[in-house]
Amino acid sequence: MGRLGLLQLDSVPVVIRTQYMPLFSRLGPYDPDLLDRVAYHDDEWFEAWSHEASLVPVDDEPLLRWQKRRAREGGTWQGLVELSEREPQYVADVLGQVREGPLAASDLSDPRPREGNWWGSRSIGSLALDWLFRIGEVGVRRGPGFAKEFDLLDRIVPDEIRARPTPSEEEAHRELLRRAGASLGVAAAPDLIDYHRLPKRSSKLRIDELVEDGLLLEASVEGWNRLGYLSPDAVVPRSVDACTLLSPFDPVVWFRERAERLFDFRYRIEIYTPADKRIYGYYVLPFLLGDRIVARIDLKTDRAEGILRVLGAFAEADTDQTETLAGLGRALDDLTLMVGVERWEVSGRNGDLIGRLGDMITA
Repeated sequence: MGRLGLLQLDSVPVVIRTQYMPLFSRLGPYDPDLLDRVAYHDDEWFEAWSHEASLVPVDDEPLLRWQKRRAREGGTWQGLVELSEREPQYVADVLGQVREGPLAASDLSDPRPREGNWWGSRSIGSLALDWLFRIGEVGVRRGPGFAKEFDLLDRIVPDEIRARPTPSEEEAHRELLRRAGASLGVAAAPDLIDYHRLPKRSSKLRIDELVEDGLLLEASVEGWNRLGYLSPDAVVPRSVDACTLLSPFDPVVWFRERAERLFDFRYRIEIYTPADKRIYGYYVLPFLLGDRIVARIDLKTDRAEGILRVLGAFAEADTDQTETLAGLGRALDDLTLMVGVERWEVSGRNGDLIGRLGDMITA
């Protein structure tokens, strides 16, 4: 976590919830309860809006206060701002209930079912809690099944961290960009800005300041048509021995432009694509072997049957399929342990690797 700086959250549990995957991809199988305990019971990490909804170290709370100030001033989340202005007493009543103890939106004494089509199917109470989260009054804990409960942020972030001085927006952005550089190793400006989803125009000025201070180094990267930036602490390994499947929300691939620039890997999630128009599948994971992404695999965990189902397997161009399949078998073995099922099984017919992958099981 010290190297990554954050874990993106996502509610889609097709294989396993995405926050568990980046640590698995770097360390191998582990007990997911360890992450839950550290994040939601020990409060070493907390939920915040960073790279989308994310888990971040609790020590980083001061660096994210600028977002809460912007929200309070009406610069973001306009629909929630309008709710807070239209229903100030209701929002205050919701906060009062949270002060009495952690609760879910459905636990509110008056959750207020939605009216009309505004904000989809969410209740007004849920939106009020979301507003209080955006402005830093409440935080989030998770229970079984990833169920969300809201608690006062004061009870999640320790007193000594909340008492720290609030950095200016410029100072916070500089530090977050510096950390993005350390996490990415080498990156173009858009990559650094995307890591914590910072404002684009002002962040370019902050990057120039980091270069001037020697906290980022300008770099020329073979094959890139734009300037790169290198962390002064970056170490170039003699070799890369990766053999793992990646979440669609892993920092290696979450910024699709960088994934294409680094690996010549064009990647899109097809969850929201109609089934008959999908190219690769519903939930497709990149397969990293050595220092290349050599394949993409459509997977689904069937917990009722205790099987990790392989629905599709597609090799990238110029891939040694024999070497790829050998590595993929190991990676699927590891992922099977991670998601807690008995075995993996070829259950689909899509892709040029799928037949040979099935043969590996029956051989």
